[in-house]
Parts: sequence; C-alpha cells; structure tokens
Amino acid sequence: MNERSARRLARIGEALAQGGSLRLAEAAALCGVSEMTIRRDLAASDGELVLIGGHLMRADDPRHGSVYDLAVQRDRHAAAKRRLCERALAMLAPDDTLFIDCGTTLMPLAASLPEDLSLTVVTYALNVAEAVSERPGVRLWLLGGVYHASSRSFASDDMPAAIRRLGINKAFLSAAGVHPRQGLSCFHFHEVAPKQAAIATAERRVLVVDASKHGLVRPARFGGLEDIDEVITEDGAPG
Repeated sequence: MNERSARRLARIGEALAQGGSLRLAEAAALCGVSEMTIRRDLAASDGELVLIGGHLMRADDPRHGSVYDLAVQRDRHAAAKRRLCERALAMLAPDDTLFIDCGTTLMPLAASLPEDLSLTVVTYALNVAEAVSERPGVRLWLLGGVYHASSRSFASDDMPAAIRRLGINKAFLSAAGVHPRQGLSCFHFHEVAPKQAAIATAERRVLVVDASKHGLVRPARFGGLEDIDEVITEDGAPG
C-alpha cells in the first residue's frame, strides 16, 4: 500500500475513532477521491477497516462484534429469550395482527402463539414463518423477496410499502444493539427498511431484547429508543 493510500485510510480511521460507521460515499468525499479508490485502498490494507453493506467501520470496534451467525445466536441466552417472550405473549389480544421481526430472540414467541385468539402474523423471516405455520389457529402473512441465508429472512424493494398497507396492532421488534445515544441497530442493512416500516405502521411498538445487547452498536441503525412504546428486557437491564 502506497503512502497516499495509507494517509486516506488513516483519515477515515480518525473519523471512526469514536465508533459508528461511515458510508462509502462519505469516506470518498472526505478523502477527495472516488469510491473505487477507497475500495482499492481497503483491498491493499491490513484489514483495520472493513466495508459491510456499503458502510465503513473499524474492524477492532468491540461494539460491532463478529458477523451474525443465526445458528450460533439460536442457542445464546436461550433461557432469557424464552422468559422475555412469555412476557410478550401476555400482551396479545383477540384478533391482533402482529409483526414479528427476524432473528432468534422472538422465536419462542412465534412458537408459542395461542391458537384461540384469531391472530394474524406478518413476518419477513423464514424461521418465524415456519414456527407460525405449526400453529393451526394463526394466520400467516410471509413477506417475500430475495432470500438472505445469514438471517433466514427476505428483502425486496416493495416490502416497506406492503407493511405500511397493513393494519398492525403490535410490532414485536428485535435488535442486535441497543445504545442510549446510537439507538437501535442490527447486523444486516436489508433488515432496516422492514423494521422502520413496522415502527411507522404499528399501533404499538415493542422491543424484546436480552441484556447482552445493551450498550452495543451494530452496523445498521434502524431507529431510536424514542420510537419504541415498550421495552421487554431482563430485570436490572436498561430499557
């Protein structure tokens, strides 16, 4: 890597010193070069900066953590997730239309939905849809598109509009990071649009999150705590 490349990456590193992420276009503008030049700089570097979903971030920022692995996450804090979802179940009412987010936190909720309340579930997550499909009395609305195996979820350009056309009583949302200043974040940028559409549409927005997510910042920000009506979390954790 030449000296000019090193200077550009050092400048970007300084901009990211306090954490968070920087869009590739913003990094290019900061350095007065093209996005392709920044990409070449990164390819020739030692990996201190990484590009994920069009956003640059520091590889050693502990708040971002490792790449999301659904199989690993399924078994992490499983008991806590079950307890939190039991509290979420108590919020349900007959004829509710529910939005259930992707990931593993809300799987106990999806798998335990009562069959006698005439519920409708809207989701873009295949694992959630599979669990709901086993509940004979629950109607399932699966939002499709391009499948992302990393999170077992779908994405499409028209998904946010489809969500906004629905009458959603309660949106149960998950987050990989909950930070008092940086807000709510997740690992995957394709999750941002459906999460934001559910927040904008639902009558009541409920965040279900175990204590391990507090204080973390993940690459894709989708909202703030002010966008949430209720936080279901563990005793002693901020919410």
